[in-house]
Amino acid sequence: MNFDELIDRRGKSVTKWDSIDLLYDMPTEDALAMWIADMDFRPAACVQQAAEELLRRNDYGYFTHFDRYYDAVGWWAENRHGWKIEPDWISVTGGLGNGIAIAIQTYTNPGDEIVIFTPVYQEFAVKTRNAGRGVRELPLAIGADGKFRMDFEHYQELLSGRERLVLLSSPHNPAGRVWSADELRDLVAFCRKNNLLLISDEVHQDIVFPGFEHQTILKVLPDAADITIVTSSASKTFNIAGLRTGNVIIPDPKLRKKYKNFCRRLDMSPNLFGMRMTEAIYSPAGAEWVDSLCSYLAENARLFNDGTNRIAGVTAMEMEATYLAWLDFGGTGLSTDEIVRRVVHGARIAPTPGVPLGTGGETGLRFNLAMPRVRIEEAVSRLQSTFADIG
Repeated sequence: MNFDELIDRRGKSVTKWDSIDLLYDMPTEDALAMWIADMDFRPAACVQQAAEELLRRNDYGYFTHFDRYYDAVGWWAENRHGWKIEPDWISVTGGLGNGIAIAIQTYTNPGDEIVIFTPVYQEFAVKTRNAGRGVRELPLAIGADGKFRMDFEHYQELLSGRERLVLLSSPHNPAGRVWSADELRDLVAFCRKNNLLLISDEVHQDIVFPGFEHQTILKVLPDAADITIVTSSASKTFNIAGLRTGNVIIPDPKLRKKYKNFCRRLDMSPNLFGMRMTEAIYSPAGAEWVDSLCSYLAENARLFNDGTNRIAGVTAMEMEATYLAWLDFGGTGLSTDEIVRRVVHGARIAPTPGVPLGTGGETGLRFNLAMPRVRIEEAVSRLQSTFADIG
């Protein structure tokens, strides 16, 4: 796989590139789209082969043999993450956003609050508010190593008593923290103490850099199954989010029955392309591609963070996973509006603004590094030039 290949995705109704003129009020001709979690690489060969096989069949009607899909998801969980799951634990949803939104509706009521650890993937808060639930932000601390940490002693003081559910991003988005087994153990203890259900969104579980290992929460803490739900998908790993296929994995029978009953009332069913392509890519061929991807992204992260750390007042958090870098511009002394103005209209880069990611994101920006390395080098050069007057 040649991850260095430059691909022009403009003009193909690709959200990442064809929305920045509207969302960022900037021309697309020389812009760098580094916002939404979408990769600028060719699909893995196993992805393309699966799609072509479906096209050759020339048949897009109702389909059966869901067991093949469940077997593939189970194979991937066990062989890539050491977690053995049963087929009936899996509910297939229209993408993980859909799966999480259904969980909020299933297990909470209007007026309840959902806990999120901020700054975090902005859709957690969006889906919570869309459901008529309140958002309880628990800000992440910055550890001595410069990485995000959860501070449960402090969090206990911030609870209102209306919280019913916790949404965890694991690995964490933004900045790619891989939560340790001890951190997850403390989180489960916090949830039990406060009677909270835990949903661990592990959509980025496969994109982990060499030297680090994702900890699937129910592999580490199987006894937490009575309060824990895991969500996963091939969407981020293989850049097939457009196929809208996600997995909500629920070992506990009571929690699972409640979730499946809610899905049944919505008359939900999976789509052909999403299931058949996931079957093909959750395979040894897919695993080999992911290993190469992770090595390439780790070097992109090193290059980007080393370069941006040389900008006065800017701090790049060391990444352990994902392709979503986090830069804190607080040391520049600039306002949030001025930081965004410089990056968007000065450097002509479209990042994800930090403010919608919640408390702690006010002076931060998230940058998508899943692109050919020459574009990472260009982004670093533009940022260094735009902030050259600081210091």
